[in-house]
Amino acid sequence: MSEKSCLFCRIIAGEIAGDLLHQDDKCVVLRDINPQAPLHALVIPREHLESLDDASQKDEALLGHLLRIAARVANEQDQAENGYRTVINTGAGAGQSVFHLHVHVLAGRPMHWPPG
Repeated sequence: MSEKSCLFCRIIAGEIAGDLLHQDDKCVVLRDINPQAPLHALVIPREHLESLDDASQKDEALLGHLLRIAARVANEQDQAENGYRTVINTGAGAGQSVFHLHVHVLAGRPMHWPPG
């Protein structure tokens, strides 16, 4: 998928509105439009990477940043005490529907194991 047709790239560029919770020079965080929990946020890097498989050693600091921001969002949304889940789906078979790497932050309801 090209960056020009990528939904998340278009949101980051301001072409499509999103319910933003956070933004910095490396990522944006927005609420999922089809939430699977009371808190369902997406931590999206500004740099277009199709999936975790496309990340390289040079992206290690970015990946760590995405996880730290996920934790910050969960805490800012008062979800840390009861717990939250972070998920990266990689590939269609794992449920990835937008092919731009992103971290799901889910909280506000019981999370069962194993996930569906």
